[in-house]
Amino acid sequence: MKIFAVGMNYIQHNKELDGALYKPEEPVIFTKADSALLKDRKPFFVPDFMGRIDYEAELVVRICRLGKTIPQRFAHRYYDAVTLGVDFTARDMQRRFREKGMPWDLCKGFDGSAAIGEWVDINKFRDIQAINFRLNINGSTVQEACTSDMLYGVDELIAYISRYFTLKTGDLIYTGTPAGTGPVAIGDRLEGWLDDRKVLEFSCR
Repeated sequence: MKIFAVGMNYIQHNKELDGALYKPEEPVIFTKADSALLKDRKPFFVPDFMGRIDYEAELVVRICRLGKTIPQRFAHRYYDAVTLGVDFTARDMQRRFREKGMPWDLCKGFDGSAAIGEWVDINKFRDIQAINFRLNINGSTVQEACTSDMLYGVDELIAYISRYFTLKTGDLIYTGTPAGTGPVAIGDRLEGWLDDRKVLEFSCR
């Protein structure tokens, strides 16, 4: 099982990171180790030795069949469910790595950094590019967006990624985070929704 993730896929988040509104020339793709996966409402243990750890709420897509070099017009055949996930990021480390042109593996792929909620059949939604999602921390909404705001849509991402990697059943794609990211702390309670469905709930320890 491979975990793919997309960076800088919401324009307001790009301004949050870099102080400017922009669209990357191509999707920014990175991967996470399989040990990053955090599911079944298990707690996230904050790695205090890594500095500030930020939450990033994202729509997550589950691949349901084998595919390579998938045309964008057929990409919808290759996923069967979505959920809300949290891409935890060691933000101070990421800034240092970006300044030096270094890879993001340590700041993005560490154990527990890919929290994931309960899967919802894609047929429950009218359009994958019209799903509203939000993340609450301790009862307050901290991130809220619609997948229509993505710079690169789900089908476009699948077509792009499959040029370089063979997609297999069970692979996951974290599709990027909107503005509103911020740090988590021990004791925080995170809850996430797709439209009106609560799909994610866990705590930080």
